[in-house]
Amino acid sequence: MTSPGRIPLSVLDVVPVFEDGSATAALRDTVALAPRVEALGYHRYWVAEHHNTRSLATSAPGILIGRLAAATSTLRVGSGGVLLPNHAPLVVAEQFGTLEALHPGRIDLGLGRAPGTDPVTARALRRSPDRGEDDFPRQIAELGGYFAPGDPDSGIVAVPAADGRPDLWMLGSSPASAEAAGALGLPYAFAHQINPHASAFALDRYRASFRPSAHLDRPRTLVSVLVTVAETDEAARAVASPYLLGKIRMRTVRRFDAFPSTRTAAAHAYSAAERSFLDELVAPQLIGAPDTVRDKLAALLARTGADEVMALTVVHDQEDRLRSFELLAEAARGTGPADGAGPEAADGTVVHAQGADDGSVRL
Repeated sequence: MTSPGRIPLSVLDVVPVFEDGSATAALRDTVALAPRVEALGYHRYWVAEHHNTRSLATSAPGILIGRLAAATSTLRVGSGGVLLPNHAPLVVAEQFGTLEALHPGRIDLGLGRAPGTDPVTARALRRSPDRGEDDFPRQIAELGGYFAPGDPDSGIVAVPAADGRPDLWMLGSSPASAEAAGALGLPYAFAHQINPHASAFALDRYRASFRPSAHLDRPRTLVSVLVTVAETDEAARAVASPYLLGKIRMRTVRRFDAFPSTRTAAAHAYSAAERSFLDELVAPQLIGAPDTVRDKLAALLARTGADEVMALTVVHDQEDRLRSFELLAEAARGTGPADGAGPEAADGTVVHAQGADDGSVRL
């Protein structure tokens, strides 16, 4: 058996906009936060893709990734994820090939299938009907082809992608996406914050469907999860309250421009139905005091067998947000496999993936 160690921790950032702030302020907070979590030893920093969503300033992940990579030196930076059917694969390859050329060995390209917006905006993004979920494997294959040294059939190469290749991950929140990732031999990131009750089953399906590829010889997984850690369970719930009230508003109002402030959330009179909804939302996520989160993290890892945990922390105050990452790092010590260790083979030896040192895939 491997000895106890620390599970690798990473960050997922949706660049939340709060009612007393702006999208510009949210972007600046994200750029300021990345080097601070890097100093805490976090492994990756991914930003999401959303469109026509005033509360989330993540419409251009490629641009933001470049700024984050320039503000850090060791942190892997990437997309969580680029929603591939919204884009021409060649454009994605050119953008991320450029990022990899400027920041070699540090760029991740996480890919998703959803539109990340409403149907009208999806059409404005030129998301055509023939580039939907069923066409996703072909789109990934096309994207990978542009990173090749040269395709004699098409004559197209994504300059400067041939000089360096970002690490590719597939994202999802369902067993179907898990099976697709496994069949393609790609590492898989599951959105526990979206569909927590399917996490264990989806990752089991991924491992069962995994087929070794030229780039990855064993399954590689991470789970992204909603995280807020404070000194006590009550304090953590209070710090998380702007996001939690925001989730209520998303369900009850047509237009959602910004997450509420801490003051607004503290003054809100929650109905019994709202409290029940929030209790159900919080229960499977990592929200609480360090001891609470340590126990919940251990339980999550035991259920899913994930190799890595990615924290989505939507907190109004920047210092509260950083403190949550500090406390999570402390709580995670002694949780998960030893640093650098992979899963064991039947004879007890440690199996390592091909490609990048952290086991993620190179095209």
